[in-house]
Amino acid sequence: MLVQTQIYIHNHPNLYRYLRENSYWYKYLNRSPLFLKEVEEEMKNRYKLTTKDKMEKFSNRLDMIASVMDILS
Repeated sequence: MLVQTQIYIHNHPNLYRYLRENSYWYKYLNRSPLFLKEVEEEMKNRYKLTTKDKMEKFSNRLDMIASVMDILS
């Protein structure tokens, strides 16, 4: 694996943790650093870090706050 790829992985804790849990990705990263984007996409989907997931979480929080406000009034 290239040194730049290793540095990038160690600087991103979620990516590092994902690779530790799914070690089969090391094989692909050793072959080509281009697989790093695929690993990141899969990691974001697994840990729900995509923009869609963040918006959904925010929407759920707003709904919860609105429910609490309705109960209190």
